Amino acid sequence: QVQMVESGGGSVQAGGSLRLSCAASGYTYNRYFMGWFRQAPGKEREGVAAINTAGVITYYADSVKGRFTISQDNAKNTVYLQMNSLKPEDTAMYYCAAAPDGYGGRWDWTPRYRYWGQGTQVTVSS
Repeated sequence: QVQMVESGGGSVQAGGSLRLSCAASGYTYNRYFMGWFRQAPGKEREGVAAINTAGVITYYADSVKGRFTISQDNAKNTVYLQMNSLKPEDTAMYYCAAAPDGYGGRWDWTPRYRYWGQGTQVTVSS
């Protein structure tokens, strides 16, 4: 059974940092492309960052470039999202997702992703 469990969300003030983790199990982790998405109330889900299976190619939304860093530990089947200099507009539910390696489409195209976590809430106050 596939499980993807996010953790690390919470409430912080603007300028603060959080580190999200997503522990995956039930599938061959190192054959999947990993992504982080977020969804704010009343808005569509949007891609935040993604990392390829080898962990050497990363992708970021323009809104988070220079502030967020995606990484992974294949030995732990875990992907991370380090979020620095947080802004109120970063407030959202954050989801990790896994896409089969080699599946086409942009990194932030949600249909590309097969497995999704339940999400962890991030709230940034001004």
